[in-house]
Amino acid sequence: MDTREPYLKIWQELAKDKSMVFLVGPRQVGKTTLAKIISTSFVNNLYFNWDIPRDKARLMENPTFFQEIKRRDSSTPLIIFDEIHKYKDWKNYLKGVYDEFYERYQFLVSGSGRLDIYQKGGDSLAGRYHLFHLWPFTIAELGKRNLTIDDFFQDPLQISIEGRVKLKEMWSRLSTLSGFPEPYLADRAATYRRWSNIYSNQLIREDIRDLTGIKSVADMEILYSLLPSKVGTPLSVPSLATDLKASYNSLRSWLSIFERFFLIFSISPWTERIARAIQKERKAYLWDAPRIGEPAARFENMVAMELWRAVTNWNDLGYGHFSLHFIRNKEQQEVDFLIASGRKPVVLIEAKLSDTQPSSTLKKFQNALSIPAVQLIGEGEGYQVFSNNDQSILVAPGYQWLSQLP
Repeated sequence: MDTREPYLKIWQELAKDKSMVFLVGPRQVGKTTLAKIISTSFVNNLYFNWDIPRDKARLMENPTFFQEIKRRDSSTPLIIFDEIHKYKDWKNYLKGVYDEFYERYQFLVSGSGRLDIYQKGGDSLAGRYHLFHLWPFTIAELGKRNLTIDDFFQDPLQISIEGRVKLKEMWSRLSTLSGFPEPYLADRAATYRRWSNIYSNQLIREDIRDLTGIKSVADMEILYSLLPSKVGTPLSVPSLATDLKASYNSLRSWLSIFERFFLIFSISPWTERIARAIQKERKAYLWDAPRIGEPAARFENMVAMELWRAVTNWNDLGYGHFSLHFIRNKEQQEVDFLIASGRKPVVLIEAKLSDTQPSSTLKKFQNALSIPAVQLIGEGEGYQVFSNNDQSILVAPGYQWLSQLP
């Protein structure tokens, strides 16, 4: 379970093209573990961590210290740079390392911040690396019953009830313990509660404060505590600013930082071919979904995480330019999710915890866009297919359909 097989495959694909690969994702999601798993496929490997004082001293004394690696054969060595983005001049350092050694070494660079946009200034690393994301466990990863991307897009409504009982158990565990490896693998509610209580405060008070210089950490903690109650509706920044007695620009900056450090992610509205669609407000979701007390909102958040994982991994692999959206018009009618490919709508997904009949809004927007539609529910014995003019709508338990996502 903890070998992270789908992500190993992404690494293998990207490493064929570039000798420098960036691995990014939330704190404590298992990046160091994955990097060390990857290193086992290299006879010659060296692990460097900026947070280890001895390693930091080696780099400062000798920037090309990795040349001293003791080799066992003539194969290409793997050099892992972990948390190197905490080094003030990390972009220039990696640029120099790549330009001089890209033909002789393979480099894996991992970190919790978004390494591709993390700090301003310095020479660009553009064209020198591929990047991929590591996310918390999802039902698609744990269930190991994924379709190929070609099969999925050929028929997004296909589904199997194979392994239904086991998938339901996994989904329940993700809902109560999160997909972060430590609490999920421990499989104890007390472990999750301790982990969750520490996680966000530690991230805000350590990583965010130290690496951004922002001093309003107490206000940021309050903001994060408010977000679970906002899941499922477009986020009103002016309203949050009023609640916190903070400026609009401060709120926008803090939310952007939460995304940069993977506390949350957000999706934008889809407006094309939708009459009176809202255009500005985004919807935000948490990576620590069990923090959300309201069952329907938590279910929607879990669906969002599965879809976000899929879309980002497809982009990382170069399958296309995919994006995730929601649809909402000024009459407050909404469909929770839309997957698009190159600005072309592909499939609509509605998250309804217990409604087994397709929503009228889902039917309306499906008629407007003429694309397949899925309504995901919390649980059920099987699935149903309903007609909507010349289109079909699949109604199925979320863990069944989502477990097949490529």
